[in-house]
Amino acid sequence: MGARDPGVGRRAFVAGTGAALLTGTGAALLTGAVAPADARAAVADGPAAVVDGPAAVVEGPAAVVEGPLPDFHPALRAELTFPLAWGNSPIRDFGAWRRTARAKVEELLIVGSQERTPYAPEFTDRRRQDGYTSELVTLALTRHERVRAALLTPDGPGPFPAVLLLHDHGAKFDIGKEKLVRPWYDDIRLASAQGWSQRYFSGRFVGDELARRGYVVLCADALGWGDRGPLAYDQQQALASNFFNLGSSLAGLMAREDARAAGFLAGLDRVDRGRVAAVGFSMGAFRAWQAAALSDDLAAAAAVCWMTGLKDMMVPGDNTLRGQSSYYMLHPGLPRFLDFPDVAGIAAPRPMLFFDGGLDPLFPADGVRAAHDRLRAVWRSRHAEERLHLKSWPELGHVFVDRMQDEVFSWLDTVL
Repeated sequence: MGARDPGVGRRAFVAGTGAALLTGTGAALLTGAVAPADARAAVADGPAAVVDGPAAVVEGPAAVVEGPLPDFHPALRAELTFPLAWGNSPIRDFGAWRRTARAKVEELLIVGSQERTPYAPEFTDRRRQDGYTSELVTLALTRHERVRAALLTPDGPGPFPAVLLLHDHGAKFDIGKEKLVRPWYDDIRLASAQGWSQRYFSGRFVGDELARRGYVVLCADALGWGDRGPLAYDQQQALASNFFNLGSSLAGLMAREDARAAGFLAGLDRVDRGRVAAVGFSMGAFRAWQAAALSDDLAAAAAVCWMTGLKDMMVPGDNTLRGQSSYYMLHPGLPRFLDFPDVAGIAAPRPMLFFDGGLDPLFPADGVRAAHDRLRAVWRSRHAEERLHLKSWPELGHVFVDRMQDEVFSWLDTVL
């Protein structure tokens, strides 16, 4: 998203199965962040090799071209046929396909799915607000670490519908949950969060708006943000590599934690467990549809500004090629089986909303259109196309502004 993060200090924190001391400052822009022009420029010295189709052979030694791409990248890209996708797979029973596709995703998350650690929640910093109560809850999303989350509960007897709110990336690590829930417990984070809210959310805190509308809201920090950071931009790739060396995965951890958070939220006495949705913007949107694919605790999901086809990202000049933030959304080997919309389709025929900005530089229109076509085909095959809400906002970029929020809120009121 938007601007450079000047760096927010030094701190040690636990990362998955190992402890890492992450030091230094610096930031940049990444997936969920618009790269500056100098960072977007290709770094190849000399002309790029040309490959004519997937069967072409490049003579001479392999090279790295167009920035960090191998010169045979068109051939690799052409090999991505997504054979496990619904419609490509030989499995014709949707229930059987869904189980098979989810099992493949879960396998390639690397992080195991059999997490039975009790949540053991501890509630603190309770405060009455206008129409709802805010509090912090610390809970075990995995056996390795306890995580602090913001929990908002509307006034009234309940049980209430609920939203698992998932924050963006944005190369801004000093705040995580505070990007979406107004921090009543920290004036320094409040100042940072207000600036972020003005920039991307029309000055609103989406979580507080939802709570005032009658939804229980849970929002936690992903690893590297807020209480679990702050991470520096150029440390992300090393962190992900250390996870791999430890037999684990940074992206897999985030996916598992989000699914566990959905289970915790659905299990609260104050929540109507059949009326829980995930909502997210940018990387949070990726997290929302991914969580819906992996968790049956979610009845719906709304994803704003993160959906495309993988092939449309793996082209020279795309922000994804810069690495770093990509590791939060990279499950090794998964593209040999499923594309992004194919994974989201595992959630069908539950209600799903996908918004994009027509001027979003991170997700060009062709990629969004291709992904939407794939999604539409899945829901149509279930005779549930009316449950899929796809919309492009041609005048908007990579934002989740008030009129988009209002439409998401009205949609939630309808589907939950």
